[in-house]
Amino acid sequence: MNDNLREQLLVLPAYFQGHLVLTLIAMTTSILVSIPLGIWAARSARVKRPLLVLISIIQTFPSIAILALVVALLGGRIGLVPAITALVLYSMLPIVRNTVTGLETVSAEVVEAARGIGMSPGQILLRVRLPLAMPFIIAGIRTAAVWTVGLATLSTLVGATSFGNYIFTGLQTRNLVAVTVGSLAAATMAVLLDGLIGAIQWLAEHRNERSNAGYRRISLAVLAGTGLGVAVVAYALMPEEKVDFVVGGKGFTEQYIIAGLVAAELQKAGFTVEQRVGMGSEVVYEATANSSVDVYLEYSGTVWANIMGRDDNPGRWQVLEEVTAFIAEKDAIGTAATLGFQNLYALAMRRDRAVELGVTAIDDLLPVSDDLVAGGDLEFFGRPEWLKLRDTYAIDFAEKLTFDTSLLYSAINERQVDLISAYTTDGRVAAYNLVLLDDPLSALPPYDAFLAASERAMSQPLFVEIMNRLNGKISDQVMREANRIVDVEGGSVSEAVAYLQGMIWD
Repeated sequence: MNDNLREQLLVLPAYFQGHLVLTLIAMTTSILVSIPLGIWAARSARVKRPLLVLISIIQTFPSIAILALVVALLGGRIGLVPAITALVLYSMLPIVRNTVTGLETVSAEVVEAARGIGMSPGQILLRVRLPLAMPFIIAGIRTAAVWTVGLATLSTLVGATSFGNYIFTGLQTRNLVAVTVGSLAAATMAVLLDGLIGAIQWLAEHRNERSNAGYRRISLAVLAGTGLGVAVVAYALMPEEKVDFVVGGKGFTEQYIIAGLVAAELQKAGFTVEQRVGMGSEVVYEATANSSVDVYLEYSGTVWANIMGRDDNPGRWQVLEEVTAFIAEKDAIGTAATLGFQNLYALAMRRDRAVELGVTAIDDLLPVSDDLVAGGDLEFFGRPEWLKLRDTYAIDFAEKLTFDTSLLYSAINERQVDLISAYTTDGRVAAYNLVLLDDPLSALPPYDAFLAASERAMSQPLFVEIMNRLNGKISDQVMREANRIVDVEGGSVSEAVAYLQGMIWD
């Protein structure tokens, strides 16, 4: 068996458990909330329209935006709670709408006949209207279940374990085996869950055939599937031994590598460690501020621009000094180590295109920028750094396209864009023969890499000692080579971590 595939299958049970727990808890909660809301809406015209409009509006919000809003409303909390909350909000629409539709399709003559034989409104609802509406309600639940399984992959972005760990890590590290395993696993779970719900519906509709052998076989299959789901959820929710440290990370290769290095160093000292990588910048920062995450790789320029709201550039060391003082005072986040390298934002062009246009610096773009297509990562064109660069040079482009980081370099290599926002420690800069354009007006701030650590972690002397050993140990060139191992050579994150450990300690 391929080593890469074996590595992915080893973590399948943990990812399966996390994904199933998210899905089943979210679906159970959604059913318990949505069906009563649907009944209420069907019985009250004043409730029906605003309720359906509200949940329809929620449905139009991008799922990532819902996750971000939920995390913000929960004070930066990450993990199961924000993920399940977002999934419940997203799964409500088909269940509520189908409940309303099903109840409204019950003919008035049937309801009147039930009333005529002396049934109370409650009896009519439970014994007549709901049973007749059940096919519609089950159809809504099946739709919601499939949606929920798919959307649960995004929970990785807020620190919840799911098949999304395969997909996001695989995309960033160009590991198609991981992406394939994660996608197939999610699709299989969706099909099986849909089939289980369909089987429950069939049993309910054929309950008068209980002596039938087919009925008994399906009953056993449903019981087995339901039992497995309940057992997994119960096991996952059991109190478990708390790990010593949670190592966080954002969603690109360098973050995965440094998270792996930090975890390895802590484990070497005998600590238990959990990694939660793939989160957004704001999410992981807030999680560290509230000690949901203990340590992660941060950059001085990111804090300077995005959190402190500064757009000036007083110089590399002053920025770093002010950033470390600010996060310590505002959020009790300590600087456990300054690693020694910078991962600067820079505009990059293919060498042949730069020579063709006579471009070596950003200000050289001014005469031709209106004819160029620029590509950026998922954050760049919304970040203060871009606004500062745009205003400093009075520059803009004919079109600005946004790409996942893993696709950004392919886009410029395949001439889909003329220039991109690159990272200076990215191994693909050299691999794709790109030129980093000079920034003579210093519009972009410095980006010294440092380990941001929670107040809880910084209060533990041994943790601080271990992290301090990494001070100044990683140069730009060493980090660039570690990134190249993954992004260009197709190596694993663990191979890049081993390379860093060799360079640091040998």
